[in-house]
Amino acid sequence: MIESELPAVKESWLRRAYHWTLAWAEHPQAKWALFLIALIEASVFPIPPDILLLALALGRPDLALRFAAICTAGSTVGAILGYAIGLLLFASVAEPVLQFYGVIEQFHAVEGLFLEWGLLLVLIAGFSPIPFKVITIAAGAFGLPFIGFVFAALLSRGARFFLEGGLLRWGGDSLRAWVEKYFEWATLAVGILVVLGFLGLWLLS
Repeated sequence: MIESELPAVKESWLRRAYHWTLAWAEHPQAKWALFLIALIEASVFPIPPDILLLALALGRPDLALRFAAICTAGSTVGAILGYAIGLLLFASVAEPVLQFYGVIEQFHAVEGLFLEWGLLLVLIAGFSPIPFKVITIAAGAFGLPFIGFVFAALLSRGARFFLEGGLLRWGGDSLRAWVEKYFEWATLAVGILVVLGFLGLWLLS
């Protein structure tokens, strides 16, 4: 009975986190919320900031690049936080977080990828749906060079968020109308990509 109810509990928690993130789009402090969500997503939070970035850019296309910059800054600071957690607080903080998301085995599998790919793995993960928190924590735990890590995180996250912001800023009314019409599907696609990212890590183990 407990096992059959567990998936529903997890789905409900993720759904609440998703709606909580999206609800900030109408808040007066939405820019600060975007920064904060981007920060914690890079270290502990499961919902990507792209969802809120997309909603804000749709509401104010003229500020889309500013929102992208805020998102990039928050995510880079979050990456540094994740690195520090992996380096200094692995047993007390990082390991419980990874166990909570069920990716502790995948985390150890990432070690081999770091040895082979190094900073290139950070560049790939920052732009892809691979859960970035796993990579930032692993970078600190496995001793990746800090300065190189920060630049790789900044470059990859900036490329991702500015691409999204730029598309809505310069894509024209037709693109914005399409995104507005299919916003639910677009955000669902982001969620699917996150799930696929976790699945990819699972397959590595």
